[in-house]
Amino acid sequence: MAYQASHLPSLELLICRCLFHLPIALLLKLRGDPLLGPPDVRGRACLHALFNVLSIGCAYSAVQVVPAGNAATVRKDSSTVCSALLALCLESQHLSGYDWCGLLGSTLGLIIILGPGLGTLQEGTTGLYTALGYVLTFLGGLALSLGLLVYRSLDFPSCLLTVAFLFGLVGLVGSVPGLFLLQTPGLPNDPLSWSCVGAVGILALVSFVSVSYAVTKAHPALVCAVLHSEVVVALMLQYYVLYETVAPSDIMGAGVVLGSIAIITTQNLSCEREGQVE
Repeated sequence: MAYQASHLPSLELLICRCLFHLPIALLLKLRGDPLLGPPDVRGRACLHALFNVLSIGCAYSAVQVVPAGNAATVRKDSSTVCSALLALCLESQHLSGYDWCGLLGSTLGLIIILGPGLGTLQEGTTGLYTALGYVLTFLGGLALSLGLLVYRSLDFPSCLLTVAFLFGLVGLVGSVPGLFLLQTPGLPNDPLSWSCVGAVGILALVSFVSVSYAVTKAHPALVCAVLHSEVVVALMLQYYVLYETVAPSDIMGAGVVLGSIAIITTQNLSCEREGQVE
């Protein structure tokens, strides 16, 4: 929505988002914690921030050539699958049958949404840009899953605040030089554009903190699967706000995604209650 309203380049949207993370430095200073984290985990904390910046950068770039719903679909699908594979291979974590059912169901729903669109790619330059957009969304999902895996390895006081601040810092350091080299700098030129950019910054900060906290309580693949609700929201915005076409397959796939999220959520809540009873 911010891009449609303001037509700001992707790097400028990323910079605006990063600016909302910088005031967290005041909270770290008040707590007496180092801004970059303890020296022994500083490298991993910066690596986590880099993965997240790459993920968001790929998503913001792709949405300029790929419909919003499809971009969210590919990114969430790749993040879920990659998170599950990475956790199983590197962390030796096991998922229950209900978890696998939810993961496969959510992936099936995303395929239902995305399949017809992939079958109608145009030939020539337009099709090439569209295919590149889908590649960027896949890479964004992969970077997100790597970032979640790295975050699970961090364990120190004020970890959440530190990684949130580092996201803003790393994002600015990487985006500002690229903005002048790759794109033409500009500013929103009307109140609606400023409102959209501000909403992106505030809601993205809330989303970043929420996901980072959730991944410490649940399997990264399950967190990504629940985040598939973004696909449903993106399809609603695509139809009601951006006035882009939503096919029947999109609605059917969104229903499958929501059903899979319900299975995952119910299973994990029941396991948590059983653990408390024991």
